[in-house]
Amino acid sequence: MNRWLKVLGVMSLTTMVVLTGCSSSGTVAKDVKTSAPAETNSTAATATTSPVKDKVELTVATVNNSDMVIMQKMAKDYEKDSGVSINFVTLPENDLRKKVTEDVSLGAGKFDIVTIGTYDAPIWAKNNWIEPLTPLLDKMSADDKAKYDVKDIFPAVTDALSYNNNLYALPFYAESSLLFYNKDMLAKANVTLPEAPTWDQVADVAKKVKAANNVPGIVIRGLPGWGEMLAPLDTMINAFGGSWFDMGWNAKLNSPETVKAVQFYADLLKAAGEPGPTGTGFTEALTLMSTGKAAMWYDASVAAGFLNNPKSSQVVGKIGYALAPSQAKENNGWLWAWSLAMESGSKHKDEAFKFITWATSKEYINKVGESEGWVVAPSGTRKSTYENPKYKAAAPFADITLKSLLSADYNKPTKDPVPYKGVQYVAIPEFQQLGTEVSQEIAAALSGQKTVEAAMNVAQTKAEKVAKDGGYKK
Repeated sequence: MNRWLKVLGVMSLTTMVVLTGCSSSGTVAKDVKTSAPAETNSTAATATTSPVKDKVELTVATVNNSDMVIMQKMAKDYEKDSGVSINFVTLPENDLRKKVTEDVSLGAGKFDIVTIGTYDAPIWAKNNWIEPLTPLLDKMSADDKAKYDVKDIFPAVTDALSYNNNLYALPFYAESSLLFYNKDMLAKANVTLPEAPTWDQVADVAKKVKAANNVPGIVIRGLPGWGEMLAPLDTMINAFGGSWFDMGWNAKLNSPETVKAVQFYADLLKAAGEPGPTGTGFTEALTLMSTGKAAMWYDASVAAGFLNNPKSSQVVGKIGYALAPSQAKENNGWLWAWSLAMESGSKHKDEAFKFITWATSKEYINKVGESEGWVVAPSGTRKSTYENPKYKAAAPFADITLKSLLSADYNKPTKDPVPYKGVQYVAIPEFQQLGTEVSQEIAAALSGQKTVEAAMNVAQTKAEKVAKDGGYKK
């Protein structure tokens, strides 16, 4: 049994704090569907008639965010057209990850389709938990291939969802990271931001707009979790020239560069951030920004659609955008994609593949845009979306999001060379637990229980142990 399988086998049996790059809003429960009984008539009842084939039901495990809620609505038409019944099991991210990991590691096949991220795809593929999709894409008819157009998907996204030159998941939406700011609040403070600011510039503006508007000058996640706090913080560490490991897999969490980044983060939140930052995740930060109770917010680019949706935001038309801030390194925007994969244990692989390609297609994006509004159409996955005049007219953030996505460097995320991939995470299976434990140490520093230096010394010890126990460090 290889090292990765051992690690994930243990993780699947434990409760993990595993929040991912774009957090979710309320839980949406949906009852399991049952197939209606087949109609019968005198002919159907005869012994010479072939038996009626049972209706296929696909079970889809998904996160409970707004985009996936829209998918459930859209799937009703898919059910009518295909005759396939779709049962969505919709869970908070923590619960979803735990249940799905247990299912795939045991090969139970409870779910046909699972929602996973760029972090999971290559790890799960290595363990044969999900099916390679490239062979199925290759078998499509010429017309279906042209219609789906896999080359329309951004290469950086397909790269992150691949293992051994095979795609193992198709992206539903993808994101980088941006700095959002309330233009009215910055104007009141008589300050401006360039499109590509440094963290020093951001800190200076945050303090001034806080004083002028009596609201937090900036909101940054402080909720512990490898995909909560560490999503933005890891990009800050990269920006300051820090890293998790060097090329020899020596831990670098108490290096001067990494400690400087974490200290800057703690100081910025204390001077100009939201109160009680360790309770602020994506959802809480979105609420503050969308209700006009914060001046700036650094987070996932997908939040731009929420901030510009008049159904849920009070700041439509007031938001400006900047790229992920730099310092010693530029191009610090992260890369994440919520994606659909097929469990190896699925008993309905053909039907599952058809649904996955439908839900990640140009046709689906157009369907959402026309029925729900182009501002909430799935973003970040396809070139054609950013060439669509309707999307560009509805999404003032389209160009800068595209710029951030195209410059995100998944393979070379840090200033100096490192042996791992991943901008806002380290793409090894142990990172779920390690990242969460390190974030808890940093949260203790944010709440004043210990110094940043003391927290990072503990983090260093944990990272060194992972490097040795995992066999990375020779």
